[in-house]
Amino acid sequence: MKDYAALLIATALFAFLSPGLVFQLPGKHRPVDFLNMKTSVVSMLLHTVIYGLLLFLFLIVLNLHIYA
Repeated sequence: MKDYAALLIATALFAFLSPGLVFQLPGKHRPVDFLNMKTSVVSMLLHTVIYGLLLFLFLIVLNLHIYA
């Protein structure tokens, strides 16, 4: 396997978009909470949609590839 772009992009987006790790949208008490480590079902669904859209953008629309 010479193309690692999909793996690297998916892993980085998953780490960055984990609800509550860096930010949570929507938060418990504010529209955006930072570093609170508390999630809700709405937050998980919204982060899943954002993750899917960004992954689609990077891998399909922009066609990014990294060859080793």
